[in-house]
Amino acid sequence: MILLSAFEVTLPITNPVVRFLLILMIILFAPILLNRFRVPHLLGLIIAGAVIGPNGFHLMDRDSGIILSGTAGLLYIMFLAGLEINLEDFKKNSRKSLVFGMYTFLIPMALGTVTGLYVLGFTTATSILLASMFASHTLIAYPLVSKLGIAKNRAVNVTVGGTLITDTLALLVLAVIVGQATGTTGTGFWVRLSLSILAFGAIVMLLFPLIGRWFFRRFDDKVSQYIFVLVMVFLGAVLAESAGIEAIIGAFLSGLALNRLIPHTSPLMNRIEFVGNAIFIPFFLIGVGMLIDYRAFFADWATLEVAAVMVVVATLAKFLAAWFTQKTFGFSSDERRLIFGLSNAQAAATLAAVLVGYKTVVGYTGSGEAIRLFDDTVLNGTILMILVTCTIASFAAQKGAHNIALSGASVPTGPEASGQERLLISLNNPETTEELVNLGVSLQSGRSRDALYALCIVDTNRSEGAAYDQARKLLTQAAQAASATDNLLRELLRYDLNIVNGITGVVREHGISDLILGLHKKKGLADSMLGNLTEGILSRSPVTTLIYNPVRPLATLSRHLVVVPPLAEKEVGFSTWLVKVWNLSKNTGKKVVYFARAETLLRLRGLHARRDGVFEFREFGPWDDFQQLEGEVQKNDHLVIVMSRKENLSYQPFMDRIPAYMNTHYRTSSYLLIYPMQLRLADNTAIDFTDPTFVEPVEKLDKLGRIIGRVLKRK
Repeated sequence: MILLSAFEVTLPITNPVVRFLLILMIILFAPILLNRFRVPHLLGLIIAGAVIGPNGFHLMDRDSGIILSGTAGLLYIMFLAGLEINLEDFKKNSRKSLVFGMYTFLIPMALGTVTGLYVLGFTTATSILLASMFASHTLIAYPLVSKLGIAKNRAVNVTVGGTLITDTLALLVLAVIVGQATGTTGTGFWVRLSLSILAFGAIVMLLFPLIGRWFFRRFDDKVSQYIFVLVMVFLGAVLAESAGIEAIIGAFLSGLALNRLIPHTSPLMNRIEFVGNAIFIPFFLIGVGMLIDYRAFFADWATLEVAAVMVVVATLAKFLAAWFTQKTFGFSSDERRLIFGLSNAQAAATLAAVLVGYKTVVGYTGSGEAIRLFDDTVLNGTILMILVTCTIASFAAQKGAHNIALSGASVPTGPEASGQERLLISLNNPETTEELVNLGVSLQSGRSRDALYALCIVDTNRSEGAAYDQARKLLTQAAQAASATDNLLRELLRYDLNIVNGITGVVREHGISDLILGLHKKKGLADSMLGNLTEGILSRSPVTTLIYNPVRPLATLSRHLVVVPPLAEKEVGFSTWLVKVWNLSKNTGKKVVYFARAETLLRLRGLHARRDGVFEFREFGPWDDFQQLEGEVQKNDHLVIVMSRKENLSYQPFMDRIPAYMNTHYRTSSYLLIYPMQLRLADNTAIDFTDPTFVEPVEKLDKLGRIIGRVLKRK
């Protein structure tokens, strides 16, 4: 042992404080230093692990602490892949995922088996097991893709789905080969394996969502929610191992099961990504680097020969799978790079297979030496393959993801491309503040992280000190809720005798595009908001106004049911509220069901033809007969009703009775009332669109908007 007397530290380091400090410094500085040479930060952490590991400078051992943290990081990667995937796109691309999964399994299996038998001279069992190592892969490059904001890209969806297929099949091959080698396969083996996998899948995909929805509704403590998520990840992993498959499959399915309950824009999602990218995933990558033993590559030519063959065959097989997928579905070259980069890295399942094969004894020599499925040359060759494939995968994924991100951001399309988005949240109740902020975050188009404003009006008729303190508390609560989602919220405090004057004044002064008002949970709609206050705001402020009743957390809702009045498509505010519904659907990952008359549905279908997401269109009878919704609205649905100001085309007399109706029939449901924006004349009076002189210009403006939208899409 070498004594570093100045620091009283011995090598390898055993002091837990110094060990943790060293790892944190690597996580902080390794990516920064290597980024100067355009080395992906994921690869930088692997190289750093090799340098400090037992085969490098031996600054620390790859002991149980590193293995535990690395295992958690690997499960975290797979969980994030399942959590961030767009389930609707996943369903749309299920056939593509199946095709890619079979490509990326069968091609490596065929090439690997032939190579093992005729190039390396292995037995049939060893060759098949070697091929299964080539077939599996680890989504090491996924954090890089997620960081660039393209986790919902179709190529990513296809690759993630294919990963589930090929890893499951590869690990089943591992179980079968080892079982045959040890003589434990038989009818009972197949029956137990099939039943246990079916039971595991049913528990995770059916029971986990129910448990998650129950927990998130009853517990809003941030720490408890995050710990609950970790419990579900590792519970899924344990159940997978109990079923006879690898833990990474359980972590991935846990992510899919909780996908709809943790929206991408939610504070909980932000915490999950932050902790994973800061701690768990770097620990895994450093642990992978510690496995690399460069000395083994110079021990004998057999190791180098086997390693070279493994690297070439594994890389070629994965490239061919990506190339065939590109040609089959007409993907771009950057999408092919992305698929190849995500699927080429060999780490988790490969390590599991090689270690199991190395430990499995199939016989003994005459001198009593054990004969294993894999010998030392395959073990050392696997370590080199991990290093090379992770390097190639990092560069390929980085290039493809970077090009796709640039192309996606280059040309804005659709109605959301125009205008300055600024959402003002009017606060008056600490019970609803956080949910109002979550709604505001979910309504954003995603181009800006500083479009949120929060306003508190201090009534000078009340005790000024107490009113000021209450307003500051509400603004601080809102700012904290926004910061938890990585959004900047601007706090506005205003003194005014009249609340309507205060709100409308701020709307004009700050160029607000959307105003969000909340309801008191106990009093309900008719008693609290849609009285003189809201009527005053609607009559004096032309912006899109949303009134929200957050009975249930937004994350636990299952669908958005949007009720649209006749002639809504003729109003100038049509595109503005529609964009908000699109954003709400995209950011929460929930399905949207539109209820409208046939003419309005025809226009809506045309606008949704090229939109991502799942949309359903149902014809709605007389607008004043809301009883036809009672059989449609389920307990976990979110009811969105598009309203109208009295002077607008789509105004219906029944709208005046909506508040009382909602308070009576949907008191325990979450609902949102949307008043679309309207135009104003120079004297700030509203344009009366029921006047025939305005109908023709509005129709021309609507037609012009459709033409501009088509031109933008072509470009």
